Amino acid sequence: MQRLQDRVAVITGGASGIGLATARRFAEEGAKVVVVDLDETAGKAAAEEVGGDFHRADVADEDQVRELYAAVHAQHGRIDIAFNNAGISPPEDDSILTTGIEAWQRVQQINLTSVYLCCKYVLPYMRQAGKGSIINTASFVAVMGAATSQISYTASKGGVLAMSRELGVQFAREGIRVNALCPGPVNTPLLRELFAKDPERAARRLVHVPMGRFAEATEIAGAVAFLASDDSSFITASQFLVDGGIAGAYVTPL
Repeated sequence: MQRLQDRVAVITGGASGIGLATARRFAEEGAKVVVVDLDETAGKAAAEEVGGDFHRADVADEDQVRELYAAVHAQHGRIDIAFNNAGISPPEDDSILTTGIEAWQRVQQINLTSVYLCCKYVLPYMRQAGKGSIINTASFVAVMGAATSQISYTASKGGVLAMSRELGVQFAREGIRVNALCPGPVNTPLLRELFAKDPERAARRLVHVPMGRFAEATEIAGAVAFLASDDSSFITASQFLVDGGIAGAYVTPL
């Protein structure tokens, strides 16, 4: 399918994981992809693979975010899709009883403030065009509680969800859709590194997934492509769960 033909899509955290899978999917569907990442080597490789552009930017830095969207718009004359996906989940973010204020603030800055900044500085270009799709990466933990807490990560994703809902309502009549993507656990390098060291921790999570496995990044990318395309033209301000049934489960299959 070529649902995104000639549309300009900016993907933060586009050098790996869900971001990279989405860059590939967007390119397959005809989009001009702009990969944004701090990792210059991986970011350039991703952009080259999908025939797109690379911009190195710290999305938690207001000046860099402002300059990023200005540069993309100056080059392409339009920004149709913003997939605000960059985020972190460091090991020092754990129970509220052990997580220090520095870890809390770092996660909030990268996971939540960056989404605020990216929305703030892409919206004027979309308003000018009278259309656009913004997809912000939240998480299924934004709608559920977990005893295996990552307190700042959970709070940041709840913030992304609430902010996306608010923006989706605020700009709905200007032709701009804003949705929060809420993935379940995804088989990415970050998750593999986290759970490879602790199989018991992985098993504790897997038992709650009705499908009995973690998502593949390509499966999440398919959902992002749907939200970016006109196939989702009447969907905005939504919490779009792609979680293998976790949020709908009480007792899972044996």
